Amino acid sequence: MKKFINRPEQVVEEMLQGLVVLHPGSARLPGHKVMIRADAEQTRDLQVAIISGGGSGHEPAHAGYIGTGMLSAAVIGDVFTSPSSDSVFAAIKAVSGQAGALLVVKNYTGDRLNFGLAAEMARAEGISVEMVIVDDDVALKETGQATGARGLAGTVFIHKLVGAAAAEGKSLTELVLIGRLADKSLATMGVSFSAGTSPTVGKPSFELGAREMELGLGIHGEPGVMRTELQPADELTETLLTEILKRGKFGDEKRLAVMVNNLGAATEMELAIVARHVTPFLENRGFAVERIYAGTFLSSLDMAGISISVLGLNDEWLRWFDAATAAPAWPNTIKQRPGKPEAHIPAEASIKVSSLTGIDAQSEAGKKAKQAIEAACKALLDAKAELTELDRVTGDGDLGTSMERAAKAVLAAVESYPVDDVPATLIALGHTLRRELGGSSGPLYGVLFLRCGSVLEGSGITEMERWAEALDQGCQAISELGGAKPGDRTMVDALEPFVRKLKTGVGGKVRDAVLAAVEAAERGVEATSKMKPRLGRSSYIGDRVLGYPDPGAKAIAVWLRAASESILNT
Repeated sequence: MKKFINRPEQVVEEMLQGLVVLHPGSARLPGHKVMIRADAEQTRDLQVAIISGGGSGHEPAHAGYIGTGMLSAAVIGDVFTSPSSDSVFAAIKAVSGQAGALLVVKNYTGDRLNFGLAAEMARAEGISVEMVIVDDDVALKETGQATGARGLAGTVFIHKLVGAAAAEGKSLTELVLIGRLADKSLATMGVSFSAGTSPTVGKPSFELGAREMELGLGIHGEPGVMRTELQPADELTETLLTEILKRGKFGDEKRLAVMVNNLGAATEMELAIVARHVTPFLENRGFAVERIYAGTFLSSLDMAGISISVLGLNDEWLRWFDAATAAPAWPNTIKQRPGKPEAHIPAEASIKVSSLTGIDAQSEAGKKAKQAIEAACKALLDAKAELTELDRVTGDGDLGTSMERAAKAVLAAVESYPVDDVPATLIALGHTLRRELGGSSGPLYGVLFLRCGSVLEGSGITEMERWAEALDQGCQAISELGGAKPGDRTMVDALEPFVRKLKTGVGGKVRDAVLAAVEAAERGVEATSKMKPRLGRSSYIGDRVLGYPDPGAKAIAVWLRAASESILNT
């Protein structure tokens, strides 16, 4: 277990100390694991206090939602453990005034018991206290379990609604009604690829296979309703939303707020990919997505998973969603209505490639050019796994996928290339690659073929001497743009030996010269395994790359051999 902690038994205490530092609007209640509004003493008689909480490990819930317009206090237990009734009672007494307190409680046995007992203790002392139990987990809605459905990330939506309504002056009775109506209009379902690891336990709470995921699990690692094979993001989003729509009740207006919640280890990239598919899926089924949020709202330690929460809306609830809050964990971006898929901005004129674009190859040179491009692309597709593994060890692991994407794009575009005009074809190829290749590879491949095409342009004849000069100029263009020189462990270490050998073979047999150049490129690739990286992402890895050839150089050698053999054999 690798975590940024000191001692496992101190994680909650030290986290609370950190929250006080990070959130000046919150304060620690002495003697308890309770965070309250720093201005609680001044505001306790101005509104109904809103109190929530539960075990730690769900950050930013619940302490991150303390502030004007949301929670008055958050009661925090040990990791995945309900807080004690004494701590809940202390929180009630600290922040409640004449208007009373509303406890927003996730439907877990320990939370219900401890918050419920604390409510009774407070009532015995004359404090008006009510509870709203949140059970938004649709995975267990129809299982018949006596404990009922669990409380999940949708609880944060309840915090926002009752918190804003309380700040507006609603009574305790009104807030209970709002909270319970919202809970009936709320549905959540989650999915996980791996379990979270508790600092106090040191190992994951469950295991999943490499190609397995679990649907409908709880936020403490409790079993879900199904284990199944991994699905692509769009399919998985539809799976979750289909279950949510099947079991949720969202009102006749069919207006929704949606939350895409990170359960711990999901990236912003993944959340955005899911969020982008939510709105069209729901709108195609007659719903209006009025607000959509994505981020970490209620987590489960470092669980690799997400949940989606859907809440039916009306005008008043929508106003409370948009009401300002000082809670640090709530996204205060105004009116998070789904944006337009594309901005309508006039596009710049496309780059002119050739008036021959799209004409079928008629000349021998055109046919050879088309076949060579196709052969190079197919070779890169075949080399995907090897390039990926090399880049995983020496870089960020995406080269194989990037080259695959580019190769497929070129294969799709080659029919539109003006292949009888070879220089123009190289320029067109350069434009495709600069658009489709990710990272630094796109500009470098783009400039390589743009420069080659420019050098060849107007020559009329593409004999070996001209090709050697064009490739030499292309190699120089890469060095000018990226700064790479031979010996820096880059794609240049394969391309430069090819060019050098090809130039020395000018005047001899073409086949011998080209094959010798290919072999020189491949020797250049092998030589990179002994070079220390000076450029690119592998330069941060240092000596760990020694013994492995550079993946960018390997890709160059792969397509050079394939294209050369295609030209020689046709």
